[in-house]
Amino acid sequence: MSYPLTRMRRMRRDGFSRALMRETTLAPADLILPVFVCEGHGMRQPVASMPGVERLSIDQLLVLADQAQTVGIPAIALFPVTPDAAKSLDAREAWNADGLAQRALRALKSALPELGVITDVALDPFTTHGQDGLIDDAGYVLNDQTVNALVQQALSHAAAGADVVAPSDMMDGRIGAIRRALEEAGFVHTRILAYSAKYASGFYGPFRDAVGSAANLGKGNKYTYQMDPANADEALREVELDLAEGADMVMVKPALPYLDVVRRVKERFAAPTFAYQVSGEYAMLKAAALNGWLDERSCVLEALTSIKRAGADAILTYFALQAASWLREDRT
Repeated sequence: MSYPLTRMRRMRRDGFSRALMRETTLAPADLILPVFVCEGHGMRQPVASMPGVERLSIDQLLVLADQAQTVGIPAIALFPVTPDAAKSLDAREAWNADGLAQRALRALKSALPELGVITDVALDPFTTHGQDGLIDDAGYVLNDQTVNALVQQALSHAAAGADVVAPSDMMDGRIGAIRRALEEAGFVHTRILAYSAKYASGFYGPFRDAVGSAANLGKGNKYTYQMDPANADEALREVELDLAEGADMVMVKPALPYLDVVRRVKERFAAPTFAYQVSGEYAMLKAAALNGWLDERSCVLEALTSIKRAGADAILTYFALQAASWLREDRT
């Protein structure tokens, strides 16, 4: 009887040998926690479509941010929930120096100066129509006028202490305009995380519920500025443009349905590449776990590892706090 000289299972037999040949390692330092901040004090509002996720007033946000830093998460991504009364056609609340995002920023950087804070630069939380930009009479999102508004928003975030501004709007030329404005205003250390390959995805629904833009958007869509899910070559062109315009990091969003794009971006440009495990991805895993259909811990860590394996340097995920805690337990 002949035997195989190479037995792949030999290295899988014991934990120590599996660890020695593990090709991808996931750590708390790879994770970024997206957080929703709302007005008020002592507020913790559950997001119905995202079990376990809450909208937090600034005082409660500080508690969560401290927990994130304690378990080794290096940064949070801040998303404000704008009251309807503050929304307008021109989204002027977006660059209000005393706006919710700006006040939250100042509180975070005062209480936790070493925790990185990433801010969302986009107008949809502030517009009465739920689009990411200013619109004309026909409802078309105007590119250059929107870019001018985004510049003002980014400058207000930098002035309030943002470590990273993250334009998520997909307007043409906004990275270059924001970079020039930041430099001219003296914010030379403010980094830009460009949502370079943001797809017109069906997986964003729970997020829009969380920030309160779903009702404003109604039956509208974002097809004229977010990317067609069928396209991957186009993503490389978007990334190349954003890097040339001064982006420090680039984002692929969503994550799991676009792992091929994450891989191609990382291999082509070797730039810091982030991926966003979006609200719909979270909701699916969470719902299946709550119904007993999947083991939450193993499936979440498997999904996050797959994103890292595809080439992501960092992952925005609503599971960040849980995942970081699980990973720390695994090391002890």
